[in-house]
Amino acid sequence: MLYDHLGRPVETSRLREEEAGPTLTGVRQVISGHPAQGMTPERLARILRDAEEGEPTRYLELAEEMEEKDLHYRSVLGTRKLQVSGLDVTVVSASDEAADVAAADLVREWLEWDELQPALFDVLDGVGKGFSVTEIMWDTSGKRWIPKALLWRDPRWFRFDPADGRTLRLLDAGGQLQPLTPFKYIVHVHKSKSGLPIRGGLAYAIAWVWLFKAFDIKSWVQFAEIFGHPLRVGKYGAGASAEDKATLLRAVRNIARDAAAIIPESMMLEFVEAKISGNIDLYEKLAAYLDRQTSKAVLGQTGTTDTGQHVGTANAHEQVREDIERSDAGQLAATLNRDIVRPMVDLNLGPRLRYPRIIISRPDAEDIAALVSAVERLVPLGLDVETSVVRDRLGLPEPAAGAVVLTAPGTVAGVPPEPQQALQRSLNAAGRSDVPDGPDQLDQLAIEALSDWQPMMQPMLDPLHRLLEECDTHEEFLRRLPNVVSEQDTAALTEALARCIFMAKLAGATGAPVQDAEGEEHA
Repeated sequence: MLYDHLGRPVETSRLREEEAGPTLTGVRQVISGHPAQGMTPERLARILRDAEEGEPTRYLELAEEMEEKDLHYRSVLGTRKLQVSGLDVTVVSASDEAADVAAADLVREWLEWDELQPALFDVLDGVGKGFSVTEIMWDTSGKRWIPKALLWRDPRWFRFDPADGRTLRLLDAGGQLQPLTPFKYIVHVHKSKSGLPIRGGLAYAIAWVWLFKAFDIKSWVQFAEIFGHPLRVGKYGAGASAEDKATLLRAVRNIARDAAAIIPESMMLEFVEAKISGNIDLYEKLAAYLDRQTSKAVLGQTGTTDTGQHVGTANAHEQVREDIERSDAGQLAATLNRDIVRPMVDLNLGPRLRYPRIIISRPDAEDIAALVSAVERLVPLGLDVETSVVRDRLGLPEPAAGAVVLTAPGTVAGVPPEPQQALQRSLNAAGRSDVPDGPDQLDQLAIEALSDWQPMMQPMLDPLHRLLEECDTHEEFLRRLPNVVSEQDTAALTEALARCIFMAKLAGATGAPVQDAEGEEHA
């Protein structure tokens, strides 16, 4: 029996079926309401209170309409989601153990199918609305559990449990709240502030700014309409009936739009030149101010958005403040590790204490260069570094069995670097200047003689290890290093090298077979 992160048992039979799809009848319909039409401050306040009290339908519909009707909000929110969803996705193994490497390779293989990348934008829908739900469709045709599709689900079909306001439930066809099936959903609750998740979406805070801007744009359009047309005056006689007056009024109103009207001969239309004075500065400045507040809330800054004084930038990632990008990427990675990585590993390889992790971040060439430099300098001094850590940081997968691998110049594939260096020194002493493409019989004899290189090197490394523990800075270590050289015991290594050189010279001079430590002959 498998269990999810909340300790709930997993029913694998339910994972293959679509569970939260739309229905023709019931509450999960694709048809949406439009609460933004005719919105007033009183209605907006009521919508936000209803969402807080457990009925978020109109709020979620309003959040959708805000993205459709306010182009600036749509632009900055889309920029934030696109920037994070476009970051590099890497997988880090829990350790170098074979089981942990296999789990990480399973996740890496699935990432190569490109199912996750298009879904990241949908998962980040929670940035605006406060939460998002993505249903996982599992494929078992290849005898493995693999997510074959990640389907965005309308947030209107879910509710937070009224008891705690945090546990998400699914609305069934009858409108009843049902627990979400374990291992079936990616539930991303975006945290931009502390408090109830439904109040954490950006749309909840920006709704008032959106409403004020809508009033401003409406007044701006009315001003433009009045200012751009002459004053129309309709005149009627003293004996005109109510119907005649209504006819004249329609003509006056429509003539600006249709440029044509029919009125009785006894009536008259007069156009008076417009003497209205004014400008649009008030409306334009208010709209720009409100846009800047929206940019601050969504992007954390206003310098890279068009708010009247456009400031360009050469780096696209500067459109979203770096701390916001890191927070969004970290929250997104945590959600994926909980709802995708752990279920995939458990279903295929079984539960474990440690799991591979997805990391979403922007690659930093300077950090990689510093990592390589540090490893190159410190490993020869005795620093122990896991190979998987370096591979994960560099984004390099574990080589497949039998694959052709790159090796350092002058080395033999499959032989650790320390014996390689000792072998090179011994061969140089014997008159050899390089190591051939493949080891011959003498090379193999030398490699076998140095197979126990660690006991030979340990007396030389122990003083360095003690010095590393005693020093607090790199400068102190370099200053004291010459004094430690005299403490290194090179007897075992010197004896092994001398024996190897002697055997090599003897074989070269006589051409006779020589024997290694076990008595095995080498031609």
